[in-house]
Amino acid sequence: MKAEAEHGKERAGSRHASASVLCACPRMPKHLPSAPRFFPTREGRIMRKLLLPMCLTLVGCMPGNMADTPSRDFVQESALGLPPLKSFATSSVEAPTRSNIDIARDFLELSFHLESGRELPVLTRFEGPISIRVTGAPPATLLPDLTRLIYRFQSEARLNVSLTNAPDANITVQAVSRADIRKNLPHAACFVVPNISDISEYKSARRSAKTNWAQLRQRNRLAVFVPNDASPQEVRDCLHEELAQAIGPLNDLYRLPDSVFNDDNMHMVLTGFDMLVLRAYYAPELRTGMSKRQVASVLPGVLARLNPAGEARSPERAAPTPRSYIAAVQTALSPGASMPQRRKAAEKALEISRAFGWQDHRRAFAHYAMGRIALQSDPSEALKHFQAADQFYANSSATTLHRAYVASQLASHAISEGNGVRALTLVNPAMHIAKEHENAALLSTLMLLRAEALELTGRSSEAQHVRLDSLGWARYGFGSEWAVRAKMREISTLSPRRGQRG
Repeated sequence: MKAEAEHGKERAGSRHASASVLCACPRMPKHLPSAPRFFPTREGRIMRKLLLPMCLTLVGCMPGNMADTPSRDFVQESALGLPPLKSFATSSVEAPTRSNIDIARDFLELSFHLESGRELPVLTRFEGPISIRVTGAPPATLLPDLTRLIYRFQSEARLNVSLTNAPDANITVQAVSRADIRKNLPHAACFVVPNISDISEYKSARRSAKTNWAQLRQRNRLAVFVPNDASPQEVRDCLHEELAQAIGPLNDLYRLPDSVFNDDNMHMVLTGFDMLVLRAYYAPELRTGMSKRQVASVLPGVLARLNPAGEARSPERAAPTPRSYIAAVQTALSPGASMPQRRKAAEKALEISRAFGWQDHRRAFAHYAMGRIALQSDPSEALKHFQAADQFYANSSATTLHRAYVASQLASHAISEGNGVRALTLVNPAMHIAKEHENAALLSTLMLLRAEALELTGRSSEAQHVRLDSLGWARYGFGSEWAVRAKMREISTLSPRRGQRG
């Protein structure tokens, strides 16, 4: 995947395929939350074995920072009686809260390196207006979500970006089947490639200089390939990540807690930090062909102008992330690795984070990965890792979304123990965070957990209302009706009262 990334930036089909609550996707595609995994009863354990393979098929690009917003319906009620699909209509983005000194360092590493670690000799970007067209067979939600994203590019990053039908568009977003994508890149959920416009061109150009990002010297024409048979959220997340990298930086950094440019896949839609980076990327002081040293000399002035609040903040200077940690996390989250391989890799990531004395989100994520893996064999061990992850995530105000993921795991354990009150204290604030970050898959999961917790506290009518309200979000987050219903069944098996409900 890393070698391939030089010939096409991909959001891998396992971004968090093993990473969510608990079925997510990689770059790994990003976190698609699946149901947490604490099954105390024999019936629950049987259901877990039946549902886990089903859940793992939901992987895709995701794992976003945004809005406490109203929603709108894209489709009619389903044939099986599910409520209309819900989606996020507006965004509420927080400005970055880190020092400009740190942001400048992040900008340079994002802009002058590939994910493989290979250095890029010059800055490349579009010079002039950027036009985007859509081809293929886009699902109904793609154009509304793309239109929202383009508006954000215009209003937040101040980019001259627009939709067009012209065949000579700078960027072509082609909606194709997941099978077509994986035929070209087996582990990718979506990807972006320079100098082509159709997926049929990719195979012959795949290993040529034409599609090699390291040899690119200017950006004129790129293609973004997204799935047209994935969940609406996965398609949207692909648009956010791949278009951001088509327009701006190509690298990802594990040390970033507040960015889509991070392979931990916690954020699924572009954040305030990401928009600042894109705005700086197209600042008039910069141009295609500049070296890293040239960019570094003018970048402080650019950031002082665009982000004056960052001038007064003290730098944190987070330690670099060694490639050994990156490799360990990728293996730990890879659906292609065996469970012993994944566990060994997660243990190594945790060992590295301890050896470096990290107290940040990277240490927390290592515990989180260990927790997800341990769920399959030792729920008690998993609980300890989730609790540790929550403690480390609590060290920063930039990781509220990360804690919402952990809250879903901790709440699932509380429900399996019959402790509805404890579960409610966990899911109620996490639901707000999930909505604020436009993560419908996580939001619907938390709502279904809340419904089970309400049942445990004797508030059955309220539980039914919450459960029904969750389904519109689940349709956006998980897509197909069978996936939504599987999610409902999966979470309902957590409660010890399931047998009483029949």
